[in-house]
Formats: sequence, C-alpha cells, structure tokens
Amino acid sequence: MSAPNKSYDPVAVAALSPGEVQRVLDEALAAIATAGTLDELKAARLAHAGDRAPITLANAEIGALPPAARAEAGKRVGAARAAIRAALAARQDELEAERDRRVLVEEAADVTLPWDRRPAGARHPVTTVAERLADVFVAMGYEVAEGPEVEDEWYNFDALNFPPDHPARETQDTFFVAGPASAADTGTAGSGVVLRTHTSPVQIRAMLTRPLPLYVVSPGKCFRSDTLDATHSPVFHQIECLAVDEGLTMADLRGAITAFVDAMFGEGLRTRLRPDFFPFTEPSVDVSMECHVCRGASTRPGGEPCRVCRSQGWIEIAGAGMVNPRVLVACGVDPDRYSGFAFGLGIERTLMIRHGVTDIRDTVEGDVRFSRAFGMEA
Repeated sequence: MSAPNKSYDPVAVAALSPGEVQRVLDEALAAIATAGTLDELKAARLAHAGDRAPITLANAEIGALPPAARAEAGKRVGAARAAIRAALAARQDELEAERDRRVLVEEAADVTLPWDRRPAGARHPVTTVAERLADVFVAMGYEVAEGPEVEDEWYNFDALNFPPDHPARETQDTFFVAGPASAADTGTAGSGVVLRTHTSPVQIRAMLTRPLPLYVVSPGKCFRSDTLDATHSPVFHQIECLAVDEGLTMADLRGAITAFVDAMFGEGLRTRLRPDFFPFTEPSVDVSMECHVCRGASTRPGGEPCRVCRSQGWIEIAGAGMVNPRVLVACGVDPDRYSGFAFGLGIERTLMIRHGVTDIRDTVEGDVRFSRAFGMEA
C-alpha cells in the first residue's frame, strides 16, 4: 500500500482553487443581490446554497485532500459559504421588510369607516320602560308574575267581579277566541276564551297559586277591540301591581304610587287621588300626578301654556283602589283577615308622558329610527 500523497497541491483540484471558489462566490452574491422577490431569493438559495450548488459540491471534495491541504481549502470554502449565508439572510430581511411595507399600503383599511352598512338598531322603548317599571317594584320587594295572553273568561272577567252583562264582555270591546263552552264539556257554563283585555287575570292566578302575603307586579301585552289612532291601539301593554297582606290600607297604596312617581318622573311631584269605579276594587280611585314639565306653573296667571298637561297642571296616570272583597273570596282569600290594594297603568302611556311621544302608532310601526332615538338603555 502506498503512503498518502503529502505533496498534493489543492490548486490541482479545479473546484477548490482560489479563483474558482471566488468565481462561484461572486455568482452567488450577484444572484442574491438581484433577487427581487422572496420566490426569486428561494430559487437563488437552492442554486447557490443547496445540496447541488457548486460551493456545496466543492466542500464535499475537501475530504479527498491530504491532511496538509485540507485546512487551507476548508478555510477558503468555509469563508465562501459563510458569505453566501450572510448575503441570503440579509436579502431575506430586506425583501420581507419590503413586502410588509407594500402590504401596509396595498391592503390598508380605514378603521374610521363604518364596518357595517346596516345601521345599528336599538331596544324597543316599550320593552325598556316595562323593565324599568318592573324594577321600581322589584326594588320594593315585589315579584314579577306572568300569565297567558289567551285567557279563560273566568279569569279575565268573572273572578274580577265583572257582571255577566258588563259592556266589556261584548265583542265590540273584547276579542273572543272561543265562545262559551257547555257545562257538560267543561263544567264552567258561560265561560269562553278571550285575548286578555288587561293584566289583572295574572293577579287572579297569583292569588290562586302563591302563598300569602302576596306582592306581585305583572307587566304584559293586552288586547282590546280599538281602532288604531294617535292615542289608541288594539294591542298595547299594561303593568299592574297587587299587594295582599294583613292590615293594608289606602295609605300603603298612596305610598306605593308615590314611590313609583318618584322613580319614573322625578322626586317632589305631588299625586292626587279622586273617586272612580272599577269592578275589581272598592273603593276605587283615579290617580293623577303633578305635571313633571310645568309643575303646575301653566295654571297660574301669566304662566306659559304646557302641551303635556294641556295647562291643567295634572296628568292622569293610573287607576287604583283596594281589592274588592268579592275578588278575594273568588280566589279563596279570607277578606276578614286580609286586605289588598292594586293599581295599573299603560306602558305606552307612560312612555308617551315620560318622553313626549305624541302618537302611539310610532311604537308599533317598526320604524327603527323611532327606537334608535332611545338607544340601548338597559
């Protein structure tokens, strides 16, 4: 076996000669510098730094050199490869920065423009006012009670002391879903099914199903055979308050009304009770409050006319009274031990008084411009 060729000249290997290594390095640096895109730079990387690149193949030939020649050739090729890698990394950073700048310009979005062409909606003000009214009484310890909108005539009229010949039980005032059933069918001769005309049936159901003492408030939708105009609607909303306990008097009723007026229209407004009649309360009263706009100033000499109260100084807001003992008996409540008070008001009317709405039709026409004026108040 012959000894290693220690006199081997690395210049004799063309790929490892200084001139060839420099030529390969210059070509690689030129290709890298002229790469205008990341894809072109990728192609230059494969051509000049990949597994089949000239400088890589030259590096593979170093192992065939004698030990004395390997160090010089390794330094020469290693320096060239390092220069190529550095040039690739630098050009990569430049092209990525250029791409990012171009994206910012070409794909810029004006975040101040509306993101949705459809206008934002709002909660319906009737819902908002109903929840605010309920919250007033919930804060005083009342519970919210609910009931069906399609109601038995017994709950809607009979239990509330409406006599059989009362005008409200005629079709010109009430929507009947089904006529009176026969006694053989249901055992309740003379009772039909109606769209409830008020939320008072919820109070009857509450007295029949809940333990005493009882403090409930019942907001909900009601139906009456009215023609839709500026102040009437066949579909409207009411909220009624009922309290049944031992020792309740008109003074308690007056206190609940005052708390309601203070919460909804501002503190300091006077309230007025005048005699009235309702079948389900005795005595019954009409509840008025001092005008929250002019506070009675429009009734004094020289006062400016008030459109809200029509310069009368008072606004009618609710009907109220002590629960009729006959209603208590119908619900199985002992009238000698318990007494109660109740009052109810229209939610649309409260909305109109509170916010100056002049036409109730605005609340049912579904125009989002009307609801949007009230915003998203919770």
